[in-house]
Amino acid sequence: MRITPATELTQRCRALQGQMVEAGLEATIILQNSDLFYFTGSIQQGVLYVPLSGEPVYLVRKDYGRARMESGLKEVAPLGSMRDLPGILTDFGLPKATRIGMELDVVPVALFHRWQKVFSDCDLVDASPLIRTVRAIKSEYEISIMKDCALIMDKIFQHAREIIAVGRTDLEVAADLECFARKEGHQGIMRFRAFNAELYFGHIFSGPDAAVPAFLDAPLGGLGLNPSVGQGASYKRIERNEPIIIDVMTAYDGYMVDQTRTMVVGKLPQQLEQAYYDMLKVQERLFEIARPGAIWGDVYQQCYDLAVELGYKDHFMGASGAQVSFIGHGVGLEVDEYPFIARGFAKQELQENMTFAFEPKAVYPGLGVVGVENTYRLTSDRLKRLTYTPEDLVEL
Repeated sequence: MRITPATELTQRCRALQGQMVEAGLEATIILQNSDLFYFTGSIQQGVLYVPLSGEPVYLVRKDYGRARMESGLKEVAPLGSMRDLPGILTDFGLPKATRIGMELDVVPVALFHRWQKVFSDCDLVDASPLIRTVRAIKSEYEISIMKDCALIMDKIFQHAREIIAVGRTDLEVAADLECFARKEGHQGIMRFRAFNAELYFGHIFSGPDAAVPAFLDAPLGGLGLNPSVGQGASYKRIERNEPIIIDVMTAYDGYMVDQTRTMVVGKLPQQLEQAYYDMLKVQERLFEIARPGAIWGDVYQQCYDLAVELGYKDHFMGASGAQVSFIGHGVGLEVDEYPFIARGFAKQELQENMTFAFEPKAVYPGLGVVGVENTYRLTSDRLKRLTYTPEDLVEL
């Protein structure tokens, strides 16, 4: 178990303060678990108050003792009530702020209204883009954890080769892989930022089930076990000569990597086999064009155009009518971080040490899905894979 170094926390808070200067914020209030962990090294219930300059203050309702043990921040103190916050900040010698940022993309409206009463004479504005921008650039410390995730990920996929068999259900395979992953150190909990976005370990599908669309903003959904979940593995039994998709995330010491591989017991029909290798061609296009300074939306468009040119307009990133408008997504503490290799991002640029998953997939209702996914780190001049399991079409 890692404890985030104090130097990391200091660097992150300083980066946020730099963003606050440009946005005209005098302070930022952080409440959400992923952001709290990033800036404090703990997720104990409370609030992190980041002033425009000077030391941030982590005020904790429950549990203060754990927060003091886990966080490397200099200023960690107990908090009895939200109403006490302005007075506590004054006691710490912090100036009164009139324009404060909050994570308005995730803070519930009712909670926001309570904070408006606490800071009734302040303008509370959205600081989410600033926070997400800071988090998008990974330190060597963060990348080292993601490399550890990739080690566990490869073990999961090697284990998958051993347990997949005709007659086993998708659910049995998924449960075995999750049990194996947990024993290897997978933390279990994986976090999304988007409202109502949920995922349980990953997607393990065989045959037509993989092509069943679902509510999740993802190219695959799956039938799942019941409508209350509405996605994921079902009781379908694996058959010969049909694609098997293993699309899982490994979460370890807070961070994640995302990887997909395609397997088959026997041999795929020629159409699906060709589609698999064409998805690898789309991935190769990413390698050719993803560089610091490249526009997120331009990278998406060039990769999408290649998929269409190869004949997958009605099958790329979902079945026709259920296709998603992205091919890649940032990954780190959350599954949906910056950057997005997606339609509509016409100004945002890739930067060195951004990390993201890229997942070209071809979806055929009634047949199944083939595709690949890796998690990458962008260096000063090229992409480097963090996940490294061989990309061969695995024939069992």
